[in-house]
Amino acid sequence: MERTIISFDYAIKGVLRDKANFDILSGFLTELLEKQVTVKEVLESEGNTETIDGKVSRLDLKAKIDDDEFVVFEIQFFDKVDFMGKILFNACKAVVEQIKIGEKFDVKKVYSINISYYGLDAKDEYVFTANLTEFKGIHFDEVIPFSQNLEPTSNAPKDIHPEYFLILPRMFEEEEKRKKNKDYVPKKPTKSKFDEWVYVLKNSAVKSNFTAAGIQAAGEKLDILKMTPQQKAAYEADKQALATQKTQLQTAELKGEKRGLQKGEKIGLQKGEKIGLQKGEKIGLQKGEKKGLQKGLEKEKKEAVVRGHKKGHSIDTIAEFTDLSNEEIIKILKENGLV
Repeated sequence: MERTIISFDYAIKGVLRDKANFDILSGFLTELLEKQVTVKEVLESEGNTETIDGKVSRLDLKAKIDDDEFVVFEIQFFDKVDFMGKILFNACKAVVEQIKIGEKFDVKKVYSINISYYGLDAKDEYVFTANLTEFKGIHFDEVIPFSQNLEPTSNAPKDIHPEYFLILPRMFEEEEKRKKNKDYVPKKPTKSKFDEWVYVLKNSAVKSNFTAAGIQAAGEKLDILKMTPQQKAAYEADKQALATQKTQLQTAELKGEKRGLQKGEKIGLQKGEKIGLQKGEKIGLQKGEKKGLQKGLEKEKKEAVVRGHKKGHSIDTIAEFTDLSNEEIIKILKENGLV
C-alpha cells in the first residue's frame, strides 16, 4: 500500500517549517547523516534575499540541529551552469553568518543538502557526498585535521568544514530500471534506509512497509487526502506552474537547436569553401547551435516572465521558475511596460 503526499520541495516551503513537523526533517537527516539528528529550529537565512554583485541566493531552508550545527537545503529542478557555485556560496554563507564582528571564530559544522532533479552526468550513483577533513603534507606523509577545539577541558576537536550531499532522485529511478535488465550488476547490492527517502523524493509517495526514521510521519502529515480544498488548489497550481515552466524551457531548447542548426549549416558551408566542406560544417554547427540555443533560451525566459506576471504570479514565484534574479525580472517587466 502506498500513500501519496505533497512533494518535498513544496513541503519545505511551509509545512516542514512548522515545529510540529520537525520530526519529518529530523528523520530525513538522521538517515542521511547516519546519526541521530534532532531539528531544533528553522531559521531565516540572510542569504535568502541578499544581493551580492547582482546575484541573489535563494536558500530553500536553513535549520539548526544538535550541537548548534546547521543544515542548509537547496532544491534544483532545471539545469543550471553555476549550480555548484551556488552550493558552495550557500554553505559558505551559512558559515559566515555564524560569526559576529569582534568574536572568535567559533564555527559550527554546516551540512549542505542539495537535491537536483537533473542528472549532472551521473551514471549510476544517486547520492553523493563531499567534504574536506584534513590538510595533507606535500613533502612528507603528514596530515593536519581540518578541525579545532575551543574548549580547553575537552579532548575532542570538532570538524568544522562544511559537508556536502548531492541527491539525484531521478537517478534512483534509473537504477531501479537497470536492475530489471538481467545483465545489470548493482554496485551496491544492499540498500540503506535513506533509499526509502530517495524514493519519496522521486515519487512523492510513502509505502506502508517503509521503516526509515520520520518517513511514516511524512506519510501521515503530508497526505494529500488530508489537505483542505484551498490547500489542494494552491498545491496543484504550484505543480502546474512548474510543469508549464518545464515545457517552456524544453520548447526553448528545441527552438534554439533548430535555429542553431540552420545558422550553423549556412556558416559551415561558407567556411567549407575555404578550408574544406567537412571542417566548415563542424565549426558552423558547433557555433550555430550554441548561439542559437542561448538566444532561444533568453527569448523564452523573457516571454515566461511576461506570461507569469499577467497570470498574477509574484516576482519570487517567477524567479523560482525562470532562475532569474528579481532585478532581471523587474528589468524585463519595465521593458514591456508592465511596471
